[in-house]
Amino acid sequence: MLNYRSGESSFSDTPYFCPPFNSSSDVSTNVTSLQNFNRHSFGSDFVWGTATAAYQIEGAVDRDGRTPCVWDTFSRQKGKIKTGETADVACEFYDRYVSDLHLHKEMGFNAFRFSLSWSRILPDGVGPTQGGRINEAGLRFYDQLIDQCLALGITPWITLYHWDLPQALENLGGWPNRKIVDWFADFADVCTKAFGHKVKHWIILNEPLAFSILGYFTGQHAPGRRSLRNLLPVIHHTTLAQAEGGRIVRRNVPDAQVGTTFSCSPIDPFTPKDQAAAVRVDALMNRLFIEPSLGLGYPKELSFLSGIAKKVAKPGDMERLAFDFDFIGLQHYFRAVVEQSYFMPYIWAKDVSPLRRNVSTLTEMGWEVYPESMYRVIKQFSQYEGIKKIYITESGAAFYDVVERGVVNDVARVTYHQNYIEQVLRAKQEGIPVEGYFAWTFLDNFEWAEGFRPRFGLVHVDFRTQQRIVKASGRWFQQLLTAEQPVAIN
Repeated sequence: MLNYRSGESSFSDTPYFCPPFNSSSDVSTNVTSLQNFNRHSFGSDFVWGTATAAYQIEGAVDRDGRTPCVWDTFSRQKGKIKTGETADVACEFYDRYVSDLHLHKEMGFNAFRFSLSWSRILPDGVGPTQGGRINEAGLRFYDQLIDQCLALGITPWITLYHWDLPQALENLGGWPNRKIVDWFADFADVCTKAFGHKVKHWIILNEPLAFSILGYFTGQHAPGRRSLRNLLPVIHHTTLAQAEGGRIVRRNVPDAQVGTTFSCSPIDPFTPKDQAAAVRVDALMNRLFIEPSLGLGYPKELSFLSGIAKKVAKPGDMERLAFDFDFIGLQHYFRAVVEQSYFMPYIWAKDVSPLRRNVSTLTEMGWEVYPESMYRVIKQFSQYEGIKKIYITESGAAFYDVVERGVVNDVARVTYHQNYIEQVLRAKQEGIPVEGYFAWTFLDNFEWAEGFRPRFGLVHVDFRTQQRIVKASGRWFQQLLTAEQPVAIN
């Protein structure tokens, strides 16, 4: 499957190092010619935000009662992080959140998506009902963060789980252990009781495909386990937890908007004979976790999933997979082009790399820049019955940023967001209920197994000095979100 948050895919020949984006002169012309909207084009209720994750920005991994998570352990294993780095310090957001949120406000965003560090709140992984402790210092940090958002007029959007499972729970088996559903339910219960009176937008899971497949099947992400035996239990327990988390939020915060997020890419066959391969990859990458939540069960195009009902599920499980979410979040970066392959078990397909397809416009991660793919995934997911609202909860790009005289003129990133947002508007104008856009990401951060090298942020971070510089892309958003007229870039 595609490692969509890495420079490589687990069935691709794409290298990490890819050519830089097209020249700035070409990009500048492109921006000026295409930019033809402002915030009013999307309506007054459209949500504009950035998305972040606790482990990637907070730092302070051993302070105020926080215990290790799987990424703390994974990043200390030789060769797991390409740059050999850890997120022990990261962006120091734990100490700098007040000034950082002022930058966020300055750029014009009205929503801030952040996740809660499970091990910062529950150091033992479980709460008091299961014999664990609640870390009051952890609750206090997030309470103050939420208050700061509200004081600035920024709506907090909480993600309950963004990949940082407490190491204490991984030691007990992690996501392959069915008890994870109860462990996660306990965490969701503690968090919603603590913050539900202030926070009304809750996201249950961030990209379940990533932490389940990359973490327990291919081993590319924490906890780095590679096992065919893990595959079906992890998928099933993740899907159960997704629905159970939704039920707990709705029970504890009746007036909440409850959603969850899915990574998604349009899947194209390389040649007409690869159509069946594209259908299987689509079932894995786009349908695996949303269809059970809608009461449709697991995709039948992936025959190996039938083993869940036969070997993993307990009586009543298949009915428990469904939950009526108020919204779904789509997290989109690129399309995938695939071909038949007899060397990839289960899906019998492999990615055809952008280089092999002679794609000229790539991000630093080696991803194809293909704006229409944003429209296509919105259109695809909107066709499900039961989808009430769609938010783009992540989209962004890493490029080779350069600081020159205190300025980061990242026109390639401006072009990316402009072109992808234009496709969001296209979908919205067709009547699709897409209600917001969260840029990935606010600050340059620890980009998981890639380390600190890829920079996705609208704000540049010097990781030696922690100095912040709002990039041209951040200023572009500022102008877009505060100007009355359509904006262009010189």
